[in-house]
Amino acid sequence: MTDQTQPSAATQLIGDLPRRTVRDLVAEKIANLISSGVLALGDELPGERELAASLSVSRETVRGAIGILAGHGILRVTHGARTAVASADTGAFATGRSVPAVGLHNDLSSVYEARLLIESYLARRAAALVDVVLLKELRGSLDAQRACGGDAVRFLLCDRDFHSLIYQAGGNEILSDTAMILYNHLLEYRRRIVSSPGAIQQSIAEHTAIVDALGQRDAEAVERAVTAHTNRIYETTRAFLKAKMT
Repeated sequence: MTDQTQPSAATQLIGDLPRRTVRDLVAEKIANLISSGVLALGDELPGERELAASLSVSRETVRGAIGILAGHGILRVTHGARTAVASADTGAFATGRSVPAVGLHNDLSSVYEARLLIESYLARRAAALVDVVLLKELRGSLDAQRACGGDAVRFLLCDRDFHSLIYQAGGNEILSDTAMILYNHLLEYRRRIVSSPGAIQQSIAEHTAIVDALGQRDAEAVERAVTAHTNRIYETTRAFLKAKMT
């Protein structure tokens, strides 16, 4: 009989791994918005109720996540006012693990070619592996997206979670991480792009097509829907950058 009081060999070798709570994950998601440039120094966050609805968590969880980031000086909480970004230095809160970040020097078309290649593969895999739990989460994300109205920050929180769910459903952690890094490329401009009239509604329609295809387990239809969505994001980003330089 194994002595339950003795640590395992793995525990002795690597130590106890920290247990991450839901509020830790929410704090990480907010930090990612800051590190990617969607939220800049001084920007206000959506209210607790709106953040909770966007992330499908309780207001208490959002409050706890904000408290964590405020404790590290990343957010500023003021009574009677919206919580605001106090520091862009998110340190260890922002994810990005072992794959190097994509920088501004990278050619936009090359980044999106790589993103489309990886996203198409993961989406086809997700179509083969999809279950009722994933479909429920994706449909819940669609509901949260529709509730965002014209709030670009709220929508981008939902959008990031939506894409992350599909990446992870593809069953390859390295490709999922790489896809998220490519997703984050030039994300600081997406806030202004999705603020244009009809942009959020167009994304929701494309997301709905992806979920419908996943519900049918139709890999070809999923790939077509993902390709159409990614190509439109590329075109709108390219047009925005071209206009910005003129």
